[in-house]
Amino acid sequence: MNKITYRRLNFDECDRIQEIDITQYIKNAWRVIDGKRQLVEIDYLETNWPDGFERYRNALENIMKDGGIAFGAFNSDGSMVGFVSLNMTTFGETSKYILLDSMFVSNNSRGKGIGKKLFELCCEKGRKCGVDKIYICAGSAEDTVAFYRNCGCIDAIEINRFLYEQDTRDLQLEYKL
Repeated sequence: MNKITYRRLNFDECDRIQEIDITQYIKNAWRVIDGKRQLVEIDYLETNWPDGFERYRNALENIMKDGGIAFGAFNSDGSMVGFVSLNMTTFGETSKYILLDSMFVSNNSRGKGIGKKLFELCCEKGRKCGVDKIYICAGSAEDTVAFYRNCGCIDAIEINRFLYEQDTRDLQLEYKL
């Protein structure tokens, strides 16, 4: 079995996220229809980075420049199979939140606990920094939302309007530390 190692990413490794195969078949996605959230079949194969690779690389660079942190997951051959970025700028009126900005795991590495471990690393960092909750703008794919729900995330109690407006199809979730 391929051993996965996890470590903090260095700024000069931001381009390495392109090693991740982000391909995802999305059978169903959550949509608001007539004021109610429900699953709808979209039967879509995502083969490229949503909004382009540069968007994610640039966001990762900006997070790291601004004091945020990123963790990577690596195969025994050294190739990156997953990453997560955590924006350490706090926000919120009722709770002290930080944003889990992005998380991706390679298509053939999903279902092996890699995403869960990356999520746990974010939670450990958040606890050490004294925040109350991790905020997540989860893509609306059924599998993505199921992953975060299985990690213990719930619908966000306090909605960050700015983040919500970035993509109103995303589900606004939180995880209490």
